[in-house]
Amino acid sequence: MTSVSTREPTEVKKSGGFTASAANYIDERTSVSGAVKELGRKIFPDHWSFLLGEVALFSFVIILLSGSFLTFFFDASMAEVHYDGSYAPLKGIAMSAAMQSTMDISFDIRGGLLMRQVHHWAALLFVAAIGLHMLRVFFTGAFRKPREINWVIGFVLFILAMAEGFTGYSLPDDLLSGNGLRIIDGLIKGIPVIGTWFSFLLFGGEFPGTAIVGRLYSLHILLLPAIIVALIAMHLLFVVVHKHTQYPSAGHTNKNVVGYPILPVYAAKAGGFFFIVFGVVMLIASFVTINPIWNYGPYDPSPVSAGTQPDWYIGFADGAMRLVPPGWEFVWLNHTYSMNILVVLGVVGLFIVTVMIYPFIEAWITGDKREHHVLDRPRNAPTRTAIGAAGVTFYASLWAAASSDIMATHFHLTMEGVIHTLQATTILGPFLAFYITKRVCLALMKKDREIVLHGYESGRIVRLPGGEYVEVHQQVDDFERWKLVSYNDQKPLMLRPNANGKITVPEQVRAGLSRWFFEDRIAPVDQVELDQAHGAHHTEIEGSADKPAQISDK
Repeated sequence: MTSVSTREPTEVKKSGGFTASAANYIDERTSVSGAVKELGRKIFPDHWSFLLGEVALFSFVIILLSGSFLTFFFDASMAEVHYDGSYAPLKGIAMSAAMQSTMDISFDIRGGLLMRQVHHWAALLFVAAIGLHMLRVFFTGAFRKPREINWVIGFVLFILAMAEGFTGYSLPDDLLSGNGLRIIDGLIKGIPVIGTWFSFLLFGGEFPGTAIVGRLYSLHILLLPAIIVALIAMHLLFVVVHKHTQYPSAGHTNKNVVGYPILPVYAAKAGGFFFIVFGVVMLIASFVTINPIWNYGPYDPSPVSAGTQPDWYIGFADGAMRLVPPGWEFVWLNHTYSMNILVVLGVVGLFIVTVMIYPFIEAWITGDKREHHVLDRPRNAPTRTAIGAAGVTFYASLWAAASSDIMATHFHLTMEGVIHTLQATTILGPFLAFYITKRVCLALMKKDREIVLHGYESGRIVRLPGGEYVEVHQQVDDFERWKLVSYNDQKPLMLRPNANGKITVPEQVRAGLSRWFFEDRIAPVDQVELDQAHGAHHTEIEGSADKPAQISDK
């Protein structure tokens, strides 16, 4: 009895300590507890604009979940079959196995159509959220040192997201996706010397080839997602290393608070926000049809359906092709050079590369080598904000050109008139957007300066001893004053000779660009101006304290 009674407590003790022992075993070899503790202490800024990155991340998770479901039923083959599914209008029609399996997912697999639409809508949201997130980063200057590399990673993620969307959009082998691939084939073949060879390599022969769907499928479910996951991990790692940027006030009454720790506050918030994003995507997918391939039918090189549009994020490339004037081809050394394609590839490629390396361009022009952790108000960086507005206008013009035929038919306009208008908008629009945006930013900075010096309009009218009527202004508090003028008055760089006493051409170019960047600026209020304005304000109020009552008595 004694041995039994002593054994039972011993067994209970061992059983109760097994979890702790296992946790200690793992922690001693991985130090995971320290990592969790450090990550949990990380402050996440409490501002709605930081949620755009979370929307992109959660959309990608939804893409992975819905895509995993679809892979069980999709057949990535271009073998010809005759459709014999539930959709009667296409019964007996010859199509590829890829098209048939997509039709089966839509009409014969329980929940298949919902998952297809969830997958497509989540992909659109993924690209949109990355784009908006990058716009927030750009306009607030969050890409500056030490976060330049993270900007490049984020932009590469944006390009890969577009590539991922296009490869998935092309898999069903329907008429719409086939025409999109035909455009890509034309772009590739427009490259001199290597274009035709590369097209045959990609498509497995003359377009449409026999292997393109299988190759796109491998890219779509394997290579591109793996690269995206790796880049997301790198992006989040750099966020942890560099810490989050933050707005001056972060939207809090307590100006010292900029956010809350990830554990437990933001972990709970992020979990709830994920289900909100998931729920919104499910609602949209349930009630809004997208990519109804049964309306288009299988791909056939002969017909081209009018009114079909590419997904919005890839439409800028199609729009650029439409804007190029005709007759830009010539033959040289037995090779045809299609400048209408080469110019598009050059201009769009230059635009993409410029956006990707912009942090390094701005740092070189401004000579700013400091670390930046507090975000700029867009108005306080007027040239950068104007550059961003010009870039958005250029992209929007190309995107609108992809719908030129829709505009012409719906608004009863001539196709030539729409194209000529969009050509002018694409060329002149960015310059106009730059000028207007910069003027608006400078005007807002002047307004902030006026508020700091004289306060807000209070609506209270008083009479001065000399008979003058003035409006009493309400002074801003110290933090609000700091927020309105807390920017550096960066001046153009001085043109100086190098160590050999020479002024090089790159330095001349740099000085000219720096002068253009900073020449029009509003200097922040200094302490002398502030003291003078406040002294005049106090004198004015003290001298007129009793006047309102005298006015009312009269």
